[in-house]
Order: sequence, then C-alpha cells, then structure tokens
Amino acid sequence: MSVSPVQSMASLSNDLFYDILRRLDGATLASAACACAALCSISREESLWENVCCSMWPSTNGEDVKKLISSIGGFKKFYADCFPLIVNKEVPEFHYNDYNEYPQEWTEAEYYGDFDEAENTTPSDFVSIVDIRYKDKTICSKVLWGIPNANGSNWFYNCPFRVDLVSQSSREDDQIDEITLSLSDGLPRVFSIERERRDGKLWQELRDGIRLSWILVNKKTKKAANLSSWSSIGGQRHWPTDEDFLIRFGSILPAKDILQCSVVECILIMKFRVIYTEGERDNTTLKLMELSMQLGDMEGSHVNGRNSLLVLKEAVSCPRSRNYDEALESCHLYTKVQNELKEEKIRYENRLDRVWILGSIAACVTFCLYCL
Repeated sequence: MSVSPVQSMASLSNDLFYDILRRLDGATLASAACACAALCSISREESLWENVCCSMWPSTNGEDVKKLISSIGGFKKFYADCFPLIVNKEVPEFHYNDYNEYPQEWTEAEYYGDFDEAENTTPSDFVSIVDIRYKDKTICSKVLWGIPNANGSNWFYNCPFRVDLVSQSSREDDQIDEITLSLSDGLPRVFSIERERRDGKLWQELRDGIRLSWILVNKKTKKAANLSSWSSIGGQRHWPTDEDFLIRFGSILPAKDILQCSVVECILIMKFRVIYTEGERDNTTLKLMELSMQLGDMEGSHVNGRNSLLVLKEAVSCPRSRNYDEALESCHLYTKVQNELKEEKIRYENRLDRVWILGSIAACVTFCLYCL
C-alpha cells in the first residue's frame, strides 16, 4: 500500500493537529509547539494542557481544583510551574560556632519570625495537591485545602510545623479509603520478614518504584511549585518496627532573611507497613500508614509554624529545573553539609568534655595539695 506524500503542513486540518497533540505528554507537547507556527498556535489550547495535567496529576481532575488552577493562570502555566522540580545549589557551608544555642542579642521578633509578614501569610492561603504513583500506577490522589489544625492560633505559630496528609489514626478510623499495594501492583512476594531483612527485595522494589508529587499552591500570590523530589532520596527499612518501611522525599528551600541557616529542608515522609491476609501469609500487602510534611533546619530542628509559612511563601518562587537529577543533587549536597556540621558539633563537644575533665582533675589536685 502506497501513502501519498503530504505537500505541506497547511494541507492538514487543525482538527487533525489537535487530535495528534492531545495524545502527547507535557514535555513532548512543549517540544512540538516549537516545531512550527501552526502547532504553536494549537498548543496554546487550555484543553490540551488540562489533559496533560489531569493525566500526570489525577488529583487535578476535581472541579474545585480546576477552578483553582484557572484562577492562578491556567493549566499551561500550572504545568510549567509544577513539572520542573525545585533546585537550590546555593547551600552555604556552616560551622557549629555559627549557631548560638542561646542567642543573647536576638529580639522576640527575630527569634519567632517577622510578625507583620507572617500575619499577611495565613494557613488558608495554601492548597496541597498530592499524588502517589507506584510503577506508573496512581495509588493515591488527595487535595488538602489550607493547613489542618492551624486556625491562626499562637500554638500553631510557635510549635514545630507539620502537615499530616495521611496519619495512622485516620487510617484506623477509616478503613474504606485505606491505601494499599499488593502483588497485583507488582510487589515481590515476601515469605517472611526475616528473609526480607536479609535480601531486601521488597524494600528495593518499593524505594525504586514509588513516586511522590506534592504541589503547593499559594492562592494569594497565584503561584505553585512541586515540593517533592519525585523519586526517593533516602529512607529506613524495618523501622520503627520490623514491618515498617520509611521512605523520604523532599527539596531544599531558601530561608534567607527568615532563618539563620538561610536554607531549610522540606521533609516529606511516607511510611508503609507490611500486612498479611489471614490464612495467606505469603500474600504480601503494603498499607500506607503515614504521609507528612515538615521543615527542618541545618541542625535537624523542626521549623515553627510562623517561619514555615514564610518559607513556603518563598518556595513557590524558587528556581526550578526539568532535570530531576539536579534536584536530587541539591538534596544530597544539603545532606552532605548537614552531616559535616553534625561531625563538627561532635568534635566540638568532645573537646569541651576534655576541657571540663582536665579542669576538674586540676581542681581536685589543687584542693588536695591545699589540704596537705
């Protein structure tokens, strides 16, 4: 069968172009828009980008979320803001002496953050759009409007910031919406925890296959950003119990003029637990027990609510990159500097202990000589 050659792009109808473009993913659609004026014009259709966003982030399918995205600039802008990941390579080197445990010259406003600016940023300004995938299959899609249990109280502003999208208590109370992974999803069979502890096949499959997208939208500034690293940046298996797997995602956010350390880590924790069907011990099932977000400084301390709001407000304006490896590199760079700081702190405390021991010995010897 012979195919007649196409004389020019103009000989093809716009409907055919549209039908072709609507089958593409976001990156390919953006590339196709650069090919010619006709494709560029058609690619501006919001419906194309709506299909792309709903395919990549199923949580955007809701009518309330679609209205939100339209209010902040549309689906094309939303994709351009949220598909690239946050990259922050400007992680400064710190020394333990840079941190004063009890800063004498800090005012209350400096310690707790800028009160006026914090009052202009409220928990209700933020919307979290979260999707979890395992091997290209969506297993969870949730939208969180505002920040739970905030209510503008002093307790929220001064206590460590934490957002629990999924918690163990909620999973126990609501069995209908529990989120699980099973053999049908591609998990390897686990015959015993002891065997899994030795070979780690389940942990390897889970860590390599799980993907997390946590998009934060600021309704007031009409900006959005993806706070997740998409793929895992670390974790712990068999902790805190033998059946638990803890997976860590996150990004490095700027905190200049907000905190002394200038950068903080957005910590996204996902915890799965191995459960078994009664009478079928080898039928492996993983249940999502926890999904939470916190902000931590260079020393590992959690940032309070007031400063966290200011950091999140700046986060939606961070530099980003479509190269996901760069996002992972910035996380690893932060971890490296953080580990160096911890080691320096340990050395400093060891030196201080030796000074105290030598001083105590000298004081005892002097006292004994004086008594003699």
